[in-house]
Amino acid sequence: LFLVFLLIYGVTVLANLGMTALIQVSPQLHIPMYYFLSHLSFVDFCYSSSIVPKMLTNILNEEKGISYLGCVVQFYLFCFFAITEVFLLAVMAYDRFVAICNPLVYMVIMSAKLRMELVSGCYFYATVCSLIHLCLAIEIPSFKSNVINHFFCDLPPLLSLACSDVSNNEVFLFIVVNFNEIFTIVIIFTSYLFILITILRMRSAEGRRKAFSTCASHLTAVIVFHGTILFIYCQPSSGNSLDIDKVITVFYTVVIPMLNPLIYSLRNKDVKEALRK
Repeated sequence: LFLVFLLIYGVTVLANLGMTALIQVSPQLHIPMYYFLSHLSFVDFCYSSSIVPKMLTNILNEEKGISYLGCVVQFYLFCFFAITEVFLLAVMAYDRFVAICNPLVYMVIMSAKLRMELVSGCYFYATVCSLIHLCLAIEIPSFKSNVINHFFCDLPPLLSLACSDVSNNEVFLFIVVNFNEIFTIVIIFTSYLFILITILRMRSAEGRRKAFSTCASHLTAVIVFHGTILFIYCQPSSGNSLDIDKVITVFYTVVIPMLNPLIYSLRNKDVKEALRK
């Protein structure tokens, strides 16, 4: 397990940091689409790095411990970067909508100012949500055990150890996650509905093929990431066993951050050409 996860994490670090660096140094990639992709790669690297190194250490050590402060920091970072990614994927869907449905004014609409505002909004909202989750968790007065049935400090296994009533925490978690998912999925669905209508109206087969190819990578990332989030968090806590949650969580905390840059690079001619140069 250690070698498998070490290999996955190594590819995650190399692919995400490599993608971020490539976008920065390649002039042909200095367009809004790749601006958002560079932030997605940075977020994937950060939220994988907040979990996997400690998990690798615990695989080798008999004493699989984490300090209270370490647990608090890990939970906050994971929550912050996961929420940021959810909204970044929605912003990227809007970017594709503008690029395909309004190509002549794409660079005017997606100005540097708007791009910065959209990305800053993702980070700011994630900061507020994460702080509220963290404050509610810190206020839990006592726990039945100091053994967390998980490989990192996620909120559901922490709440299952509480001695006091944590219904407020569970309700807030349920509401916030469902709001985030519904809001971002509506943006993504609406964007791609207009994109599909525009593509079907195109007379050129080459134009349709190019439009579909630019959206396929993003849709793949959206389906994989949102599918796991919906399975774990968008239902009452009693819906899944913690063992099933752990298996699914490995997928979206360890595997997906590795897959995202590979999905975008392997299916993208611009990225492959920039890498070749």
